[in-house]
Amino acid sequence: MIRSDADPVDALICSRKGCDAEAVYGMLWNNPKLHDPDRRKVWLTCPQHREYFREYLSARGLLKDEAPVEDLPRRQGA
Repeated sequence: MIRSDADPVDALICSRKGCDAEAVYGMLWNNPKLHDPDRRKVWLTCPQHREYFREYLSARGLLKDEAPVEDLPRRQGA
């Protein structure tokens, strides 16, 4: 559901706090304690923070895959 007052998306921005660089990768992850096994959450990352997210998610056993943003699945109607 999209809020009617939501800002339009002009660019995909890195998910790292304080970073406003363009995201070029998606880190697909899942917390098996909270999510169904097939569900994937996505954190977007710029090249500079890709290794940070990889290490953070891998250390917790949450990282499932990585993909360039252009290869990420899109929601229906998005």
